[in-house]
Amino acid sequence: MSTTETADDRWYPANPAQKGLWVLDRVEQLRRTTLIPTVVRFTGPVDVGRLARAVQQVLDRHPALRSRFRLDPEHKRVEFRTDLEPARAGVIDAAGEGWTAAELPELVDVLCYAPFDLSSEAPVRAELIVVDPEDVRLVLTVHHIVCDGWSHSLILREIERIYRADAEGVDPGLPLPPHPGEVTLGPGPEELAERLPDVVERLAGAPLEVDFPFRRPVPADAEPDLDGGTLAIDLDEELTGALLDTAAEAGCTPFVLGVALLTGTLARIGAQRDFVIAFGWPGRDDPAIADVVGMFMNTTMLRVTLDGDDATWGDLLAGARLGALEAFVDADVPLDAVTAELKPERAVIWPPLSPVLVNLNESPRDLDLGDGAVGRLQPLDRLPMKYDLALFVRVDETPRGRRLQLSVDYTRALFHAADISRLLDAMRHNAAVIAHSPEEPVTVAVNPTPDLDDPAARLELVRSLWLEILKIDSVGEDVSFFEAGGDSLLLVMLVERLTQATGRALKTMDLFRAGTVRGHAELLATAGSPAGAGAAGSRDRLLGAARAAAASR
Repeated sequence: MSTTETADDRWYPANPAQKGLWVLDRVEQLRRTTLIPTVVRFTGPVDVGRLARAVQQVLDRHPALRSRFRLDPEHKRVEFRTDLEPARAGVIDAAGEGWTAAELPELVDVLCYAPFDLSSEAPVRAELIVVDPEDVRLVLTVHHIVCDGWSHSLILREIERIYRADAEGVDPGLPLPPHPGEVTLGPGPEELAERLPDVVERLAGAPLEVDFPFRRPVPADAEPDLDGGTLAIDLDEELTGALLDTAAEAGCTPFVLGVALLTGTLARIGAQRDFVIAFGWPGRDDPAIADVVGMFMNTTMLRVTLDGDDATWGDLLAGARLGALEAFVDADVPLDAVTAELKPERAVIWPPLSPVLVNLNESPRDLDLGDGAVGRLQPLDRLPMKYDLALFVRVDETPRGRRLQLSVDYTRALFHAADISRLLDAMRHNAAVIAHSPEEPVTVAVNPTPDLDDPAARLELVRSLWLEILKIDSVGEDVSFFEAGGDSLLLVMLVERLTQATGRALKTMDLFRAGTVRGHAELLATAGSPAGAGAAGSRDRLLGAARAAAASR
């Protein structure tokens, strides 16, 4: 049957991405990776009945959410139909039904990760858990076979829109969504044969692994452990503004900036200079299908190469931008076809070509239901990973300006949380370098011996080391070290870093008394060489640390 036929009582052939997810869903240990669970906590005066109606209307109106799937062995293809009953939005009165606070996490976990029978039930479930009149949790789980990131955001925003319209007694004005069977994806056979060689040539010779110096060793015979965690950092408005301005001058979007930050940081701490990074292309270039829920995302590969050890952060931004432009040109070329050429031995169930993903995080922060009722996405206790590591870039508008968030999902079996935290700290540091010194080489330190006769150079050196030690984004010249978040141990660390950076003898007590960025910079002008300090110098540092600790109490 042609995909242009629209009768709801017929079977439609699934697209390549859906066929891959069908296979993935058949592997027990990987089944959780095919689910997209979401928990939204609504607080304030929530009208539970109205919210349930809004959720139900979304489940009713999108054909993809009514899908049932089957395997057609004759044609060796996966098919779906959308004319059967939609899922029903349920309401659970936690107190009335005897769910204790201790039992609620288990209830949520089951609702998030229980598998679907794709042949007989709708690939979505939604339950409202009423904890109390002003605490309602929406647990919404959609199978990835009918939902991508674009669709996920669309579903949440429609729930918000329908609820508010119902409260105001007006029609939400949502257009009838197109049927997913009407959506044509990717090039046809002849066009694919013409374009595929260019994609393969662009990626040929690139390493299909990413060198993480801090990756944990895993025995070859270990069972796959896909449990993941998440860590994130936020850059303040001042740094974000400067960083995004520098990126914009280079023609880079926040997504491309994220690619450059991650690859540049990995290059700076490791030996790899050529990277292939995965990203998701939503497949919604045609405005006519902007409102359709379905799985239309194609995973695309972006290549970034550092040319030589003298390549600057500005060069890396330009290279990442070019790599992104080349990747977007071919974003609709099916990944399976690319993978078959570059890595034919790859098992279909595994994420192909790159273990690392970079994407924009465009999920709504809050769902504003009006009258003080607000829904916020909640972190999940478990996170099944599809990639070894995934970086998500998000830009939020705040009253003080834009704020950039970098969040990393990582596979716990492969990485320690402390190492991911250090990776994010290094990315924060490199973000400041890009914002203020994009001419600095990515992999070679600049000015290892700063001109300490230059007051401005001394001041900048001290400020940079304060930011490094205190893990902050900015600091004034006359702010106390302790007011900026320091303590006696961090002061000792600062003494060590200043000594390493300048080769000059510094005492902890002198830094304590000087107290500020300006004061520490002035100390560097008069400090002598540490040569011959020996045991006496060690004793001075020890006693100075003790005095500083006592004085700071």
